[in-house]
Amino acid sequence: MASLAVRNLFHDKIRFVVTIVGIVFSVVLVAVQAGLFIGFTSTTSNIIDHSGADLWVTSKGVPFIEVSAPFSEQKVFRARAAPDVIEAQKYIVQFSLWKLPNGARENCEIVGFDPDSRMGRPWSVAEGHIDDLRLPYTVMIDRFYAPRLGAMHIGDTVEIAKKRARVVGFTTGIRTFTTTPLVFTSLKNAVLYTSIPADETQFILIKTSPGADLNSLRAQLRADLGGVEVWSRQGFSDLTTRYWMFGTGAGIAVILGGALGLLVGVVIVAQTIYAATMDHIREFGTLKAIGASNWYVYRVIFKQAIISAVIGYVIAICIAVFLAKRGQSSGANIVLPPVVLAALFVITVVMCLAAAMLSINKVTKLDPATVFKG
Repeated sequence: MASLAVRNLFHDKIRFVVTIVGIVFSVVLVAVQAGLFIGFTSTTSNIIDHSGADLWVTSKGVPFIEVSAPFSEQKVFRARAAPDVIEAQKYIVQFSLWKLPNGARENCEIVGFDPDSRMGRPWSVAEGHIDDLRLPYTVMIDRFYAPRLGAMHIGDTVEIAKKRARVVGFTTGIRTFTTTPLVFTSLKNAVLYTSIPADETQFILIKTSPGADLNSLRAQLRADLGGVEVWSRQGFSDLTTRYWMFGTGAGIAVILGGALGLLVGVVIVAQTIYAATMDHIREFGTLKAIGASNWYVYRVIFKQAIISAVIGYVIAICIAVFLAKRGQSSGANIVLPPVVLAALFVITVVMCLAAAMLSINKVTKLDPATVFKG
């Protein structure tokens, strides 16, 4: 049966190529849309997800991370006194203005953290050392944004908010959904580069003791600190993602694009495999004429669909991974983790089998006598 399915597939090489091209096109389309969706959700909240904090304290009514209003740093000291709080640190995320050496200006997003803490640090340092950010007027940026910011080398000096800034390191792979570059620096430097007063903060990052009841601690901190909201890391991440996903048109566009890609993929594969099966309708009539059961014919058709799915999937994933890598250097954040690749394989096989089922009905009703007609 397997050899018959293979012979049917490769008998008409042009038809086989058309079938594979259809599958490859649809899988690449679905893979890129899925990768863009995952990239979208990861960039909207990557600062939160990589913060290492168990709890985030923000001002009330914050819809996403970039718009938290400042509040007194006295709340930091009060948070440290709460039971099950191991560490509580100030944290700043504020937009500012970066001046390039040629005089041009770019918006940037200052991320101020305590270099003595493990929380809120840049999580993918490729060049330089975080400890260098202890020095005055020092910053760290992502390598992807370096050409745009006019700072290509460690030691390059620019201007942020009319104050000098020296680049002491580069991260890699840290993107933002808004495309505004993140600029990591110490809290002392962040005060110089933003409008946040030295005795205020935008966030408090909290590390809790193992086994702490986060819900109870959140309620206690809200009562003790007053006028703030306390989020779990996942809760604040979800809040930010939901805002960009549903509070703006961007997320809906990505979701619709992914759904449309899947629909187009199913249609293309269904048409392609159905046409390929119909091209061999006389061969299936011959099988039935010599006594082959319907189930045997079904297995041949399904085998053809699975072989086509595997070949098309392998080629498509190679193309999708290539596009994802190229996207990292061109601004398109396409993320394809292993679980997505595995899911795409299942989707590909299911699409091909579903398409094959459309042609089974035709084969079932096939009169074996048709094979003897001219």
